[in-house]
Amino acid sequence: MSRIAELFSRLFRSIARSKMALAGGAIACVLFPMLLVSVALDLIGWVENPYFSFLLYLTLTPLLIIAIILTAVGIFHSRGENRYSFESFKEYLTTPERYRKIRLHAYFYTIFASLFLFFLGVVAVSSQRYSASTSFCANFCHKVMAPAYITYKNSPHSQVPCVACHAGKNSPWLVRRQLTGLHQLYVALTDSYARPLKTPVNHLRPSRETCEQCHWPDKFHGHRLRLIDKFLDDEANSHMQSAILLKIGSGGQLGRPAQGIHWHTSKQHRLYFESTDEERRDITKVTLTMPDGSTTTYLKKGITHPVTRSKKRLMDCIDCHNRPTHFLLSPDSALNDKLLTGQIPANLPYIKRVALAAITQDYKNTSEAHERIAAQLRQWYATNLPEVEKNQRSLLDQAISGTQQAYSENIFPDMNIRWGTYPDFIGHRQNSGCFRCHDGSFESSDGTVISHDCKLCHLMMAESVPVEKLMETVVRGKRR
Repeated sequence: MSRIAELFSRLFRSIARSKMALAGGAIACVLFPMLLVSVALDLIGWVENPYFSFLLYLTLTPLLIIAIILTAVGIFHSRGENRYSFESFKEYLTTPERYRKIRLHAYFYTIFASLFLFFLGVVAVSSQRYSASTSFCANFCHKVMAPAYITYKNSPHSQVPCVACHAGKNSPWLVRRQLTGLHQLYVALTDSYARPLKTPVNHLRPSRETCEQCHWPDKFHGHRLRLIDKFLDDEANSHMQSAILLKIGSGGQLGRPAQGIHWHTSKQHRLYFESTDEERRDITKVTLTMPDGSTTTYLKKGITHPVTRSKKRLMDCIDCHNRPTHFLLSPDSALNDKLLTGQIPANLPYIKRVALAAITQDYKNTSEAHERIAAQLRQWYATNLPEVEKNQRSLLDQAISGTQQAYSENIFPDMNIRWGTYPDFIGHRQNSGCFRCHDGSFESSDGTVISHDCKLCHLMMAESVPVEKLMETVVRGKRR
């Protein structure tokens, strides 16, 4: 024990001889126990604040490493170059008493380095876990990522971590995520980010194999029946339904030919396109390559030499499912969802009409929107249906809350996100979607036109019929 005490005494004397080592040692003595306790608290999950983890892993840990480097460099310089010459080491190794000392030094520094490297390993793993967490992605830069996080929580992928889609599992994408993350952190801290954020996010989004970790378009999916709910803006907020048979088909599996909607992603052929804008709304050229190598090029009518801003792109999942998680609905669809789930009571007269008028107005921020939406709904019912304000106050309060939610889940004034800011290419209800190519205006050199026949992808079984008459309408349509 006396030797160990002597070793510590020498170490402290070496540190004291150098101002650099003294400064580094003082900082390390303060930071190390603080980090040790903080890492333990974080590992057992007692602290969930994303700013705590940022301070711990991305601020204090680098400072500790710098402090230890300063201490080591200061000790080295304080001893002088002659202490580390070849002759001095030869003397340490050949003199028994000095050899025992250098062996004790070796044991001490090996144990210290091993413990410190183990600690850094735990910190590095925890730092990677933190930087890959949904909490970091969504909550650290709250203002920037609020639209993405709110829509993510309401999506079918709400249990999937952000990095599972935005980074994938391959090393190149992980490295790219770290590099782009530094740039994103910089623009967030300097308040220099775009409002709204630009899409598509090419530097974060990998290719189709990421989606296909869970989804497999090649598999034969056949036809799927989908029911679409809608509420009219009449007094009864009449509940209507449409029944559509989607021909999802297959991208080709086990010898089956590609068919239906998933034909577009078939590996049996390659479908390329070019567009004049980075958002890929205005497609001007489509090229189909068959397995035998033959190609057919379709140009938009009237455009012989299209000027394109995007690179030639192989069509994949996200060219139709371009917002698979971050859904931003139209005003009508947002209210339909709230009416369907009962968040807005459908038995409140004219609520669809009044709510639609309220949420489609322009507001400076979300707080103003909530205040004015509530005021407009109360004023309308007080003026036109005062009995509602008198006898159905609880329903009106519920309707106000649901209408405010329909607005705040889709509109983000701070980020300049309004109704229709981002295109959604799945289908063609809100934007051009399928009609970017299937509008009858793309023609090949031999006169072949890309079809715009709706029945290629779906069959309408019933369209906007009262919900209680849906089955009757579908059966009648079958008989025809």
